[in-house]
Amino acid sequence: MIVDFHHHFTPRELVPVDPGDKLILAYDENGAPSYTTHKLLFDLDAHVAMMDDAGIGLAVLSCAAGMSAPLDRSRLINDKAKLAEKNYPGRFLGYAHANPLGGPEAFRELARCAGDLGFPGVVITSEQDGLYLDAPEFEPFWAECVRLGLFVFVHPALKLNESRQFNAFDLARSVGREFSLIMATIRLINSGVFDRHPRLMVQMSHLSGGIASMISRIRSYQDKVFWGTKGNAAHGALPQHGFDHYIADNMVFDSGGFCGAAEVVKMALLELPAARLVFGTDYPQEIRDARVNAKYIADIAALGADGTALLEGNAKLLLKGRA
Repeated sequence: MIVDFHHHFTPRELVPVDPGDKLILAYDENGAPSYTTHKLLFDLDAHVAMMDDAGIGLAVLSCAAGMSAPLDRSRLINDKAKLAEKNYPGRFLGYAHANPLGGPEAFRELARCAGDLGFPGVVITSEQDGLYLDAPEFEPFWAECVRLGLFVFVHPALKLNESRQFNAFDLARSVGREFSLIMATIRLINSGVFDRHPRLMVQMSHLSGGIASMISRIRSYQDKVFWGTKGNAAHGALPQHGFDHYIADNMVFDSGGFCGAAEVVKMALLELPAARLVFGTDYPQEIRDARVNAKYIADIAALGADGTALLEGNAKLLLKGRA
């Protein structure tokens, strides 16, 4: 069964005005396009029809409005995701939505999602509130996820900490978010988050911003002696193991975020272990057409055993027997 690990929805209650056939685009305070709202986000009948046409068995639901959100909104979204599971048996599974910096109340909601609701993972953003994922403020969250047995889905931040350089040409969405995912991966590894929490599993969206195209350069800069940063507290820090150890042991990378272009998956397979890649579409944001998803799946399947593992076999890394 093909599982879509990067599949968005928004409860109808959070879209106060019916958009009809329009796209409603929100901008951040620096004028950068941030998020597009449209009716497909809350039309789950259309989601299932797309999945049937494209050959997707199960979609794991995440909601942009609930990523690092206030508690009341998180609870609403979590309840609606569970309702989608009930209303469409076997077709949807929810991600938990709980603010990683929200303190005890957010952690109680996280525990409710893991226990009462049975969600397997929690979605957060690649940066938040002026902080990056290696900040000490996130440490209790990582520990709680490990305790609850939840994997963490890192979605690109819709509001980047620094977006002024992306003030034209839709740069924040087209490349800024990808830089954020690459940086989040490097920060998680080099700061020792996985050394402190060795059972932590992180799903990086968008193939970690297409990190395969940059990873040879990233590996080189792990040589702190060669680059002269050894002994520098900020730039010379290294984890206990080599960079690729954590890619193969603590991280999974989904194929969402590239508008159905299988060429990016081919590139990822040159540098990332095929056994650590899972399928994602980013429907109904970057893809809104079942035909595009069907072609994306066919193109990935044409990659042979690695493509088949991405589409089906590797889902077990995150769902632990649930698919």
